Amino acid sequence: MGTIAQMSCNPAMGGVAKGQIVREVDAMGGYSGIISDKSTIQFRMLNKSKGPAMWSPRAQIDRMRFAEEWRLALERTPNLDIWQDSVVALLVKDNTVYGVKTSLGIEIESTAVVLTNGTFLNGVMHIGEKKFGGGRTAERASTGITEQLVELGMEAGRMKTGTPPRVDGRSLDYSKMEEQWGDENPNKFSFTDTQVSKDQRCCWITYTNNEVHETLKEGFEKSPMFTGRIKGLGPRYCPSIEDKINRFAERDRHQIFVEPEGWNTCEIYVNGFSTSLPEDIQLKALHLIPGFEKAKMFRPGYAIEYDFFPPTQLSLTLETKLINNLFLAGQINGTTGYEEAACQGFMAGINAHQKINDKQELIMKRSDSYIGVLIDDLVTKGTEEPYRMFTSRAEHRLLLRQDNADIRLSPTGHALGLISDERLEKVNQKVANADALVKFTKSQGIDMVDANPMLESLGSSALNQNVKIHSLIGRPHVGLQDIIKVSEPLAEATKNLDNETIEQAEIKIKYESYFEKENEIVAKMLKMEDKEIKMDFDYNKIVSISKEAREKLFKIKPRTLGQASRISGVSPSDISVLMVYINK
Repeated sequence: MGTIAQMSCNPAMGGVAKGQIVREVDAMGGYSGIISDKSTIQFRMLNKSKGPAMWSPRAQIDRMRFAEEWRLALERTPNLDIWQDSVVALLVKDNTVYGVKTSLGIEIESTAVVLTNGTFLNGVMHIGEKKFGGGRTAERASTGITEQLVELGMEAGRMKTGTPPRVDGRSLDYSKMEEQWGDENPNKFSFTDTQVSKDQRCCWITYTNNEVHETLKEGFEKSPMFTGRIKGLGPRYCPSIEDKINRFAERDRHQIFVEPEGWNTCEIYVNGFSTSLPEDIQLKALHLIPGFEKAKMFRPGYAIEYDFFPPTQLSLTLETKLINNLFLAGQINGTTGYEEAACQGFMAGINAHQKINDKQELIMKRSDSYIGVLIDDLVTKGTEEPYRMFTSRAEHRLLLRQDNADIRLSPTGHALGLISDERLEKVNQKVANADALVKFTKSQGIDMVDANPMLESLGSSALNQNVKIHSLIGRPHVGLQDIIKVSEPLAEATKNLDNETIEQAEIKIKYESYFEKENEIVAKMLKMEDKEIKMDFDYNKIVSISKEAREKLFKIKPRTLGQASRISGVSPSDISVLMVYINK
């Protein structure tokens, strides 16, 4: 219980696409955004120079406060019981799970079980030639569950991830590094009334160099990654430092982010220096990084190998196809990242509850949310390396922005009983106010005498006649807040509106035509998504589809024609044939 919500890796929440997931969980009534806001030490909105589809909130987190706030939130949750023990087996009868057995020999019966084992299933940690069992530093691995599920017919695999050394911030020379502050006017994750963190802690940036790289290479012969002792694949987009200098040999430096672990601790997370090299090599190389010349290490970085279950064995509810009422969420499904794990746990919990209470399951479409994209990717395509969410994975990302997560998903949370009437009313009011403001800009003009000095200061061409405010906002560098400063009618119309509502209206105006086109595409796609395929459909009777397609369709058992179209190995011509049979 002392490690509830332990941040195993970096002390941060959000980031590119990950921040959207945190906001989506919050919009449906989850706690991730609320707890993150209570623990934030620095907030940044990433990709602000790009379009709103790319804006991604990210916060540096106080690791100890994050764990404490989660613990307190869980203890305040009605009907939630906590039992500290290690689960060694599932109780299964007639392909249905009915509880768990613990290391103390206690059997806890239940109508559903959600496995969220992280990196603990047969976890093995590597530091150089040293190898020891564990799921995290100073914590035992979990054994028994993998072997049982394999015996029951499920397929298991191995993955790996890594973490960098932690160092004593008092031993660093920050004058040799670049300062990295948060936003001047920081935002937050939650749509609730959590407080914006006004005080912020600084982070820093420094760089490796050729000397660092040559020193690290001295340890390659003892590296578990290069000697083949690690079999599992690691995260492609968060490689170890030895992997980076090996794969990108032409680069003479790599960025290192120096991140505080909290408000009051001196512990520093060395982001960008994940490694499993021998600890003496790690320290020797660290001392060659500017600002780290006298660095003291609290603990070395390490790699960890663990079991996972290829997620094609799951349905879109995250229930296993083989064992009824057994749900899997997080790294056990082959994902990496707190945010990816959070939304899976949230969805698995909802669907476990819905199923055992004979209620409608919750399946998010790809056009609904990043959560829907993530689960569809996992279940339909599977993964052979730790899956990480990116904006590029979401084909409808223009509609799945972080700013409108509450508008998209709060009605769903309300229907589930996770969002109060008052909170939903607030969302509805935000929509109504934004729409009214858009309408106002279409009817209200602006005098060119008032507008031109502002336009000139923004580097935008001057007006030669009076125009409606709506047309002016359509310009790339002109925002509503700029026009509010020079238009009394607009200032009066927005004086009682919050920044979120004003921003929502501005985005609607700027991207109106793009949204219309995107919605047309979604409507066409939904025709395929709504075309259901029966779970017992016999693909053998379709002789005109390829053998590979038939095998993949039997394995995945897609719920809809849309899902079938995204299966690797199923061609457009296979889908055309399948559509004919379904229509018959």
